[in-house]
Amino acid sequence: MLSYDFETYDKYVDKNDLNSYKSKNDAIREKFHGGELAYWTNVATYIKSEELDEIKRTAQSIREICDVFIVIGIGGSYMGSKAVIEALSPMYKRPKPEIIFLGKNINPNEYVEVLDYVKDKDIAVNVISKSGTTLEPSIAFDLVLDLMKNKYDESELKKRVVITTDETSGTLRELADSEGYTSFVVPTVVGGRYSVFTPVGLFPISVAGIDVDKLLMGVKRAMEEELDNAITYATIRDILYNKDKCIESFTVYDERLNYLVEWLKQLFAESHGKDNKGIFPVGNINTRDLHSMGQFLQEGKDILFETIIGIKNNRSIFIEKYSWDLNDMNNMALEKVCEAHSNGHTPSSIIWMDSLDEENLGRIMQFFMFAAIVGGIQLGINPFDQPGVQEYKRLVTEGLNK
Repeated sequence: MLSYDFETYDKYVDKNDLNSYKSKNDAIREKFHGGELAYWTNVATYIKSEELDEIKRTAQSIREICDVFIVIGIGGSYMGSKAVIEALSPMYKRPKPEIIFLGKNINPNEYVEVLDYVKDKDIAVNVISKSGTTLEPSIAFDLVLDLMKNKYDESELKKRVVITTDETSGTLRELADSEGYTSFVVPTVVGGRYSVFTPVGLFPISVAGIDVDKLLMGVKRAMEEELDNAITYATIRDILYNKDKCIESFTVYDERLNYLVEWLKQLFAESHGKDNKGIFPVGNINTRDLHSMGQFLQEGKDILFETIIGIKNNRSIFIEKYSWDLNDMNNMALEKVCEAHSNGHTPSSIIWMDSLDEENLGRIMQFFMFAAIVGGIQLGINPFDQPGVQEYKRLVTEGLNK
């Protein structure tokens, strides 16, 4: 379950502010309830039952034949699955197969180290790209596939290469069809940063041994129960934005949520950062960052607000010196820091998960995707495109061809 303390924003957001959005938000609700956004309230938009069965079968076979599973993709092609895997896996003693994410940069040091590390291990790869031509994953896949062709014959490659791409076109679709590699489809209607609960995210998550059925149950329950909360949250963000709060800190108190924060940064920056609009998202991991970034949140320039994601029931370890359970101490610190920031000039509010598990993670990620869509509509922009990204791609391509 999720719970919210949006009333902590009362100092900055009054009821008249909220009431002024009523007609606009009622119209947005209609878009989800039978209107042009109705597909966002239907899990089958993300994944059909037969696709999910095939994902689980293929994931199990991959788990049985490899020590290292390499996921190749950039942006929305990997960030959601990494967020789920990092949140729900042990931080240190990782089960097999080891998951390595590649293709998210063109840093030669990483490629040299990864290729040397996996050359004598049993490996499998999942390359994720709708077009098949994005520079970073294209380079990574070429390097990994060359290594695998030197290790395995054609029949073995067919067991170890999985392609997630467009259903009908593109270089990766042509390769999957010509070589007989297992493939999954990047759905047309759910792109990039919203694709974590499609085959794009669910296949790597399943290979990691995470229960995708429970994850999707959380998504389904969010679709049924969290839209109104997401609209409230999006509305508060928009009101604060119009009061010149142009930076939002997504703050967590558990390092396993580090990549959830990275996913949130992409979700909101890429959805809203256009037409000279949008709130700039940053991330903080406390209590670590209280000893660095915390000073700015407390007394820095008055441009910030904070959304904290807390976990009520975490693992327990009793600290005799203070007669406190460490989970209780961590959450007490979370609440006191929220109070301190709110007493300063950084509006600060908490979204609680009762525990960190598949269902709650599916629920909270769907909640934030709802909020990103609603917030885009409130801003008067398209929350699904990213025209600015194309400009850097164009210039890099020009540079390569000189």
